[in-house]
Amino acid sequence: MQARKDMDPKFQWDFTHMYASDEAWEAELNAVVAEIEKIAAIEGTLGASRESFKAGVDAVNAVAERLERVYIYANLHRCADGSEPKHQEMDGKAISAYVRFSSAVAFMDPEILAIPEEKMNEFLAPDEMKPYRFMVENLSRTRAHKLDAQRERMLAMLGDAAQTPQDAYEMLTNVDMELPKIHDAEGNEVQLTSGNFGVFRESANRAVREEAFNAMFGTYKKYINTFAALYSGNVKISRFESGVRNYASSCEAALSRNNIPVSVYDSLIEAVHESLPTMREYLELRKEALGLSKIDMFDLYCPMVKDVDFTVPFEEAKKLVKAATLPLGEGYQKLLDKAYTENWMDVYENKGKRSGAFSCGVFGVHPYVLLNYTDALDDAYTVAHELGHAMHSYKSDATQDYMNHDYCIFVAEVASTVNEVLLTKYLLKTETDKARRAYVLNHFLEGFRTTLFRQTLFAEFERKAHEAYQNGEPLTAEKLTAIYRSLVELYYEGAEVPENIAYEWAFIPHFYTPFYVYQYATGFSSAVAIASHIVETGDAEGYLKFLTTGGSDYPLNELKLAGVDLTSPQPVKDALKVFGDSVRELRALLKELNA
Repeated sequence: MQARKDMDPKFQWDFTHMYASDEAWEAELNAVVAEIEKIAAIEGTLGASRESFKAGVDAVNAVAERLERVYIYANLHRCADGSEPKHQEMDGKAISAYVRFSSAVAFMDPEILAIPEEKMNEFLAPDEMKPYRFMVENLSRTRAHKLDAQRERMLAMLGDAAQTPQDAYEMLTNVDMELPKIHDAEGNEVQLTSGNFGVFRESANRAVREEAFNAMFGTYKKYINTFAALYSGNVKISRFESGVRNYASSCEAALSRNNIPVSVYDSLIEAVHESLPTMREYLELRKEALGLSKIDMFDLYCPMVKDVDFTVPFEEAKKLVKAATLPLGEGYQKLLDKAYTENWMDVYENKGKRSGAFSCGVFGVHPYVLLNYTDALDDAYTVAHELGHAMHSYKSDATQDYMNHDYCIFVAEVASTVNEVLLTKYLLKTETDKARRAYVLNHFLEGFRTTLFRQTLFAEFERKAHEAYQNGEPLTAEKLTAIYRSLVELYYEGAEVPENIAYEWAFIPHFYTPFYVYQYATGFSSAVAIASHIVETGDAEGYLKFLTTGGSDYPLNELKLAGVDLTSPQPVKDALKVFGDSVRELRALLKELNA
């Protein structure tokens, strides 16, 4: 694998859009740290008058905006090449600054909550104070879970240490852990990496995907006790923080941040459980299509349609995303052009680069998108997915002020998945070759399996793991592996469940952000509804309005602008119905192909 310095820079991020150089970043870091020290002077002034309240909040937000950019610059360098000691040092400095900032502003929430309601209403009455109203309302909602200034400061000071399990996990999996070599379809010995694992897992050659599967999860098995200790530490920290804030559980605490009732989490799992017979129907179809007497977990990712060439070079992927998102209008198309020409995307894998993909908004600049592109159709979908995130960030940043720009995690996966569904619908509409149509339909179904079903399985694993710890059970490797295996057996009844799949939980980095993954499933369900409405009616107005809302309202309210009400289980049930209909559509299409 190539070192980053040897890669073509035209496929890499342009960091100069944030700072001209690392030296400029260092100077800004020092300046921001100096500004953090001045925040202490604000303490005790917020309730004095409307003017002092506004001035204090504005001053803190100004520091926060600058600090956020400082942190992102350092963190993106570490993501681009975590093996570079300088990047590790930069990231560490930025995290330390964030901890100092968190400690410095710990007085704010308690002080704002101490302002009498009548007085606060007077502060917020003028039109100029409208941007501050949701912040105050949202803060007041969590009044019972806020601590006094001293205890808030103590919790903030724990922030750096609390990051240790995730930091250690990332260093182990991205830098220190060595994956073995395996054999490709031609029998050549090749290096397995996190980036190419998906390619081998999709191989039409069963021996290749089985070897890749066992090599990857067999390696995780070797370190499973370390992974268990790291994940257990993360769970303990989560429960400590939720406990001292008087939440009944870590799940309740995590969902409360976005004003999501736990019933939404529970109804998701219940709806998916009800639809597990359809998953068994899909597994049976997959087994028949692949001509297998039994279906194993390593058979779940390869295409069911044989001899279909659907490689998508990066330049072609860019064109596909533009064509698929035409229903979103000319403004959206122009933003995609900006992303393509201004180096928003870091495209190919290099040594030390973080695995997977993500989009990171930078207020006042533009989003930065990380990819590990390998020319597979899945990678084209990843481009669509991450650019959906990016456009959501860009449009929210352009519409909202800094205090209200950042959309919450609950709606984060909606825009990304709308783009994926639009890409599927575009390909199904324009593709005339039956085999390629079946390939795309297969991919759509895999979106349901890997996002709606698999992420709900992950969500249920998290719930069970956190509950086990809360009930006094130690989270040993044996315990976590047993929980995960039992869920795989439930969700994939009818498939063979080999030993190594039980270690897959250690492969999932999102578990280090507790109760995050369920939002992929709710987001997917919302996206299916939104994209279907846009394609069927040509009306994207409500959705485009949703993209501009940022964090200016509760996420359930923001989604209602796009026509989705997740307080009801109906959007999830409707999506699962589409899954069932698509399984039967693919069965019929495969029958035609084999006739």
